[in-house]
Amino acid sequence: VLYHCGPVARKVDEEWEIVAAGPTTSTRMEIFEADFIRLFGVRVIVGKGGMGPRTTEACRTYGAVYAAFTGGAGALAANAIRRVVGVEWLDLGMPEALWILEVEDFGPLVVAIDAHGNNLYERVRKEVEARKPRIYAKLGLEGV
Repeated sequence: VLYHCGPVARKVDEEWEIVAAGPTTSTRMEIFEADFIRLFGVRVIVGKGGMGPRTTEACRTYGAVYAAFTGGAGALAANAIRRVVGVEWLDLGMPEALWILEVEDFGPLVVAIDAHGNNLYERVRKEVEARKPRIYAKLGLEGV
């Protein structure tokens, strides 16, 4: 599982403790994600805000899913973290480092892109676009 997250952590004695672990915006990883899925065999990506067409296609091709975690719920996510197994590239800064975490009962999550290439964000976007003219007309905003 790959979690798009910039955690807040503190050191207690020689161990790391995650204080907050809310999701970060996934879209900015779109340029890398399809290759990451292909090269590393990741099957679950967790983040917020969705992913684009390359990631959606990679999920379909390699049997992966993208799950959305609620933004602003970093303390909830931290409660599911049992321990920090390791941390790499800490010299990049805490939010950019690679944190290896052991979690239990992590969620709630919504599968927003499934292993068949169905993308909830894209479906909702299309539905909104289709309804906009009728809503604008009802509001007297034709031609907007």
